[in-house]
Amino acid sequence: MIQFSEVGKRYQGGNEALAGVSFSIARGEMVFLTGPSGAGKSTLLKLLALIERPSRGQIIVNGQNLGGIRRRQIPYYRRKVGVIFQDHKLLPERTVFDNVALPLTIAGVFHREISKRVGAALELVGLLHKEHALPVTLSTGEQQRVGIARAVISRPPILIADEPTGNLDPDLSYEVMQLFRRLNQVGITVLVASHDHNLIRRLGQRYLSLRGGRMVAPELQGDAHAEHA
Repeated sequence: MIQFSEVGKRYQGGNEALAGVSFSIARGEMVFLTGPSGAGKSTLLKLLALIERPSRGQIIVNGQNLGGIRRRQIPYYRRKVGVIFQDHKLLPERTVFDNVALPLTIAGVFHREISKRVGAALELVGLLHKEHALPVTLSTGEQQRVGIARAVISRPPILIADEPTGNLDPDLSYEVMQLFRRLNQVGITVLVASHDHNLIRRLGQRYLSLRGGRMVAPELQGDAHAEHA
Protein backbone atom coordinates (compact mmCIF):
# COMPACT_ATOMS: atom_id res chain seq x y z
CA MET A 1 0.00 0.00 0.00
CA ILE A 2 2.77 2.48 1.00
CA GLN A 3 6.42 2.01 0.07
CA PHE A 4 9.32 4.43 0.51
CA SER A 5 12.59 3.53 -1.23
CA GLU A 6 15.72 5.56 -0.35
CA VAL A 7 13.66 8.74 -0.05
CA GLY A 8 15.40 12.02 0.75
CA LYS A 9 14.16 15.57 1.16
CA ARG A 10 16.46 18.61 1.16
CA TYR A 11 14.90 22.06 1.52
CA GLN A 12 16.24 25.25 0.01
CA GLY A 13 19.01 26.50 2.24
CA GLY A 14 20.48 23.03 2.61
CA ASN A 15 18.40 21.59 5.45
CA GLU A 16 18.18 17.84 4.90
CA ALA A 17 14.90 16.74 6.52
CA LEU A 18 15.02 13.12 5.33
CA ALA A 19 17.88 10.94 4.09
CA GLY A 20 17.68 7.44 2.62
CA VAL A 21 14.34 6.55 4.22
CA SER A 22 12.96 3.13 3.27
CA PHE A 23 9.97 1.27 4.72
CA SER A 24 6.70 -0.35 3.69
CA ILE A 25 3.19 -0.44 5.17
CA ALA A 26 0.75 -3.13 4.08
CA ARG A 27 -2.84 -2.48 3.13
CA GLY A 28 -5.03 -2.37 6.24
CA GLU A 29 -2.16 -1.83 8.72
CA MET A 30 -2.09 0.73 11.52
CA VAL A 31 1.44 2.01 12.09
CA PHE A 32 2.95 4.73 14.25
CA LEU A 33 5.79 7.02 13.19
CA THR A 34 7.80 8.23 16.14
CA GLY A 35 10.87 10.32 16.85
CA PRO A 36 11.85 13.61 18.54
CA SER A 37 10.91 17.05 17.26
CA GLY A 38 12.81 17.80 14.07
CA ALA A 39 13.27 14.11 13.22
CA GLY A 40 11.41 14.45 9.92
CA LYS A 41 7.99 13.03 10.83
CA SER A 42 5.98 15.96 9.46
CA THR A 43 8.07 16.08 6.29
CA LEU A 44 7.46 12.38 5.66
CA LEU A 45 3.69 12.86 6.00
CA LYS A 46 3.79 15.90 3.71
CA LEU A 47 5.48 13.76 1.06
CA LEU A 48 2.69 11.20 1.39
CA ALA A 49 0.05 13.92 1.01
CA LEU A 50 1.95 15.51 -1.92
CA ILE A 51 2.23 18.75 0.00
CA GLU A 52 5.97 18.37 -0.63
CA ARG A 53 7.96 16.44 -3.24
CA PRO A 54 11.03 14.30 -2.44
CA SER A 55 14.46 15.43 -3.56
CA ARG A 56 15.35 11.82 -4.40
CA GLY A 57 14.06 8.30 -4.01
CA GLN A 58 10.73 6.73 -4.85
CA ILE A 59 7.34 6.68 -3.11
CA ILE A 60 4.69 4.18 -4.18
CA VAL A 61 1.13 4.47 -2.85
CA ASN A 62 -1.43 1.85 -3.82
CA GLY A 63 0.68 0.88 -6.82
CA GLN A 64 1.08 4.47 -8.03
CA ASN A 65 4.46 6.20 -8.23
CA LEU A 66 3.94 9.64 -6.71
CA GLY A 67 6.76 11.00 -8.85
CA GLY A 68 4.54 10.55 -11.90
CA ILE A 69 1.63 12.60 -10.54
CA ARG A 70 1.39 16.01 -12.19
CA ARG A 71 0.32 19.13 -10.33
CA ARG A 72 -3.18 19.20 -11.80
CA GLN A 73 -3.69 15.57 -10.70
CA ILE A 74 -2.80 16.20 -7.04
CA PRO A 75 -6.37 17.12 -5.90
CA TYR A 76 -7.65 13.78 -7.23
CA TYR A 77 -4.86 11.90 -5.47
CA ARG A 78 -5.58 13.67 -2.18
CA ARG A 79 -9.16 12.40 -2.20
CA LYS A 80 -7.64 8.99 -1.50
CA VAL A 81 -5.56 10.18 1.46
CA GLY A 82 -7.26 11.62 4.54
CA VAL A 83 -5.00 14.05 6.42
CA ILE A 84 -5.38 15.12 10.06
CA PHE A 85 -3.35 17.99 11.50
CA GLN A 86 -2.49 18.75 15.13
CA ASP A 87 -3.96 22.26 14.85
CA HIS A 88 -7.19 20.98 13.24
CA LYS A 89 -7.23 23.65 10.47
CA LEU A 90 -10.98 24.15 10.86
CA LEU A 91 -12.69 27.14 9.25
CA PRO A 92 -13.77 29.25 12.27
CA GLU A 93 -16.70 30.94 10.54
CA ARG A 94 -18.20 27.65 9.31
CA THR A 95 -20.31 25.24 11.34
CA VAL A 96 -19.13 21.75 12.22
CA PHE A 97 -21.38 20.41 9.45
CA ASP A 98 -19.87 22.74 6.85
CA ASN A 99 -16.30 21.99 7.96
CA VAL A 100 -16.82 18.25 7.62
CA ALA A 101 -18.71 18.65 4.32
CA LEU A 102 -15.99 20.79 2.73
CA PRO A 103 -14.16 18.02 0.78
CA LEU A 104 -17.45 16.79 -0.69
CA THR A 105 -18.60 20.32 -1.51
CA ILE A 106 -15.36 20.96 -3.39
CA ALA A 107 -15.80 17.65 -5.23
CA GLY A 108 -19.30 18.67 -6.36
CA VAL A 109 -21.20 15.94 -4.52
CA PHE A 110 -24.99 16.38 -4.41
CA HIS A 111 -26.38 18.00 -1.25
CA ARG A 112 -28.50 14.99 -0.28
CA GLU A 113 -25.45 12.71 -0.40
CA ILE A 114 -23.39 15.28 1.53
CA SER A 115 -25.98 15.41 4.32
CA LYS A 116 -26.05 11.63 4.56
CA ARG A 117 -22.29 11.21 4.68
CA VAL A 118 -21.64 14.12 7.05
CA GLY A 119 -24.21 12.68 9.44
CA ALA A 120 -22.50 9.28 9.33
CA ALA A 121 -19.05 10.80 9.87
CA LEU A 122 -20.18 12.92 12.82
CA GLU A 123 -21.95 9.96 14.36
CA LEU A 124 -18.75 7.95 14.02
CA VAL A 125 -16.82 10.52 16.07
CA GLY A 126 -19.68 11.11 18.52
CA LEU A 127 -20.46 14.69 17.47
CA LEU A 128 -23.73 14.47 15.56
CA HIS A 129 -25.35 16.70 18.19
CA LYS A 130 -22.76 19.42 17.45
CA GLU A 131 -23.37 19.73 13.69
CA HIS A 132 -24.65 23.33 13.94
CA ALA A 133 -21.96 24.51 16.38
CA LEU A 134 -19.03 26.74 15.47
CA PRO A 135 -15.50 25.39 16.11
CA VAL A 136 -14.78 28.08 18.75
CA THR A 137 -17.50 26.61 20.97
CA LEU A 138 -15.90 23.14 20.96
CA SER A 139 -13.27 21.69 23.26
CA THR A 140 -9.84 20.87 21.84
CA GLY A 141 -10.72 17.17 21.77
CA GLU A 142 -13.98 17.85 19.96
CA GLN A 143 -12.20 20.01 17.39
CA GLN A 144 -9.78 17.18 16.75
CA ARG A 145 -12.67 14.77 16.23
CA VAL A 146 -14.22 17.18 13.73
CA GLY A 147 -10.89 17.10 11.88
CA ILE A 148 -11.02 13.31 11.83
CA ALA A 149 -14.59 13.32 10.52
CA ARG A 150 -13.56 15.69 7.72
CA ALA A 151 -10.57 13.50 6.86
CA VAL A 152 -12.68 10.35 6.45
CA ILE A 153 -15.71 11.94 4.76
CA SER A 154 -14.37 11.06 1.29
CA ARG A 155 -13.88 7.43 2.40
CA PRO A 156 -10.13 7.41 1.70
CA PRO A 157 -8.28 4.08 1.84
CA ILE A 158 -5.38 5.80 3.66
CA LEU A 159 -5.49 8.04 6.72
CA ILE A 160 -2.43 9.95 7.95
CA ALA A 161 -2.26 12.07 11.10
CA ASP A 162 0.47 14.46 12.27
CA GLU A 163 0.69 14.56 16.09
CA PRO A 164 -3.12 14.40 16.43
CA THR A 165 -2.98 14.14 20.23
CA GLY A 166 -0.20 16.67 20.86
CA ASN A 167 -2.56 19.14 22.55
CA LEU A 168 -4.70 16.60 24.42
CA ASP A 169 -4.48 15.13 27.91
CA PRO A 170 -3.70 11.38 28.25
CA ASP A 171 -7.33 10.25 28.50
CA LEU A 172 -8.43 12.24 25.46
CA SER A 173 -5.32 11.09 23.57
CA TYR A 174 -6.21 7.46 24.19
CA GLU A 175 -9.81 8.13 23.13
CA VAL A 176 -8.66 9.65 19.82
CA MET A 177 -6.28 6.76 19.18
CA GLN A 178 -9.07 4.27 19.84
CA LEU A 179 -11.06 6.09 17.17
CA PHE A 180 -8.18 5.57 14.73
CA ARG A 181 -8.22 1.90 15.70
CA ARG A 182 -11.92 1.62 14.85
CA LEU A 183 -11.26 3.21 11.46
CA ASN A 184 -8.40 0.78 10.90
CA GLN A 185 -10.67 -2.14 11.77
CA VAL A 186 -12.96 -1.29 8.85
CA GLY A 187 -10.02 -1.55 6.43
CA ILE A 188 -8.43 1.92 6.39
CA THR A 189 -4.63 1.98 6.36
CA VAL A 190 -3.55 4.34 9.16
CA LEU A 191 -0.21 6.09 9.73
CA VAL A 192 0.04 8.29 12.83
CA ALA A 193 3.04 10.46 13.73
CA SER A 194 3.43 10.79 17.49
CA HIS A 195 6.17 11.39 20.06
CA ASP A 196 4.05 9.90 22.87
CA HIS A 197 5.96 6.66 23.50
CA ASN A 198 3.81 5.67 26.46
CA LEU A 199 0.64 5.87 24.37
CA ILE A 200 2.25 3.97 21.50
CA ARG A 201 3.36 1.16 23.83
CA ARG A 202 -0.10 1.08 25.40
CA LEU A 203 -1.73 0.55 22.00
CA GLY A 204 0.76 -2.15 20.97
CA GLN A 205 0.91 -1.35 17.24
CA ARG A 206 3.93 -1.59 14.95
CA TYR A 207 5.99 1.58 14.86
CA LEU A 208 8.75 3.16 12.79
CA SER A 209 11.33 5.48 14.33
CA LEU A 210 13.05 8.51 12.80
CA ARG A 211 16.17 10.22 14.15
CA GLY A 212 17.79 13.12 12.34
CA GLY A 213 15.87 12.37 9.16
CA ARG A 214 16.93 8.71 9.06
CA MET A 215 14.98 5.57 9.86
CA VAL A 216 16.53 3.85 12.87
CA ALA A 217 15.74 0.36 14.08
CA PRO A 218 12.96 0.16 11.47
CA GLU A 219 9.76 -1.77 11.93
CA LEU A 220 10.12 -2.35 15.66
CA GLN A 221 7.27 -4.15 17.35
CA GLY A 222 5.12 -2.74 20.12
CA ASP A 223 5.12 -4.43 23.52
CA ALA A 224 1.80 -6.11 22.93
CA HIS A 225 3.05 -7.71 19.74
CA ALA A 226 6.13 -9.02 21.49
CA GLU A 227 4.02 -10.58 24.19
CA HIS A 228 2.04 -12.57 21.64
CA ALA A 229 5.00 -13.57 19.46
